[in-house]
Amino acid sequence: MPTHTPHSLTLANDTPIPILGLGVWKAEDGNEVKNAVTWALEAGYRSIDTAAIYGNEEGVGAALNASAVKRSDVFLTTKIWNEDLRNDNVEQAFEASLKRLNQDYVDLLLIHWPVSGQYKNAWKHFERFYEQGRAKAIGVSNFMPEHLEDLLDSASIKPMLNQIEFHPYLQQKPTVDLCRKAGILVEAWSPLMQGSMDDPVLSSLAKKHGKSNAQIILRWDIQKEVITIPKSTNQGRIQENFNVFDFELSAEDVAQIDGLERNHRFGPDPYTFSF
Repeated sequence: MPTHTPHSLTLANDTPIPILGLGVWKAEDGNEVKNAVTWALEAGYRSIDTAAIYGNEEGVGAALNASAVKRSDVFLTTKIWNEDLRNDNVEQAFEASLKRLNQDYVDLLLIHWPVSGQYKNAWKHFERFYEQGRAKAIGVSNFMPEHLEDLLDSASIKPMLNQIEFHPYLQQKPTVDLCRKAGILVEAWSPLMQGSMDDPVLSSLAKKHGKSNAQIILRWDIQKEVITIPKSTNQGRIQENFNVFDFELSAEDVAQIDGLERNHRFGPDPYTFSF
């Protein structure tokens, strides 16, 4: 199991990563995303996850640079988009992300999707960014077992993290098991099932613990040592989502949530995505 403090896990290169962060998918660039990041930092978050395709890297960077929180205390993630893999434009794409973020480095750089025939070449660029110190850690997103095994066969530096759709209805055990075996941390996107949380099991546990359904899911992620990055642009919800370190689910509680597995995706399938 990864070594950890209550609020962080440790990547394979011994870098700590907060176990709970803010995702900014669909947050509009400008005031909306700047406010979300600012509120998150004020609430205690120290991890922000964005991507080139989100179109809000400028706002994220502006909020980080304006914050009283030191940049070195914030774990910043961004991702390289599919077209840049297809066009062998990874180097230029990373430079453009750094410029939009107004940063010299990111803490984690991810390949956004496993573009067939392209991700192994992209990974060579990623290894160079890591060696240069411009990406303090490197990883992948939406990689299933066959993609991971293929990449691990040729990688000089193995991915340190795999960000996948993960929630009570989609627990991806084969992918998670392979990541654990390879020393790759797992991070959940859409952990709150894009708002579809009206489940009787979750509601019962929420009532038992005096928490919201969302908080129950996030606590479940944390106890399973899955990093999680719930997205919100609502100040109250951002604060609520972070308020999950003052209670614990029992083994029976965890087993009840484990039993909700439906193999149900709210997002695209990494085996069939077409963008």
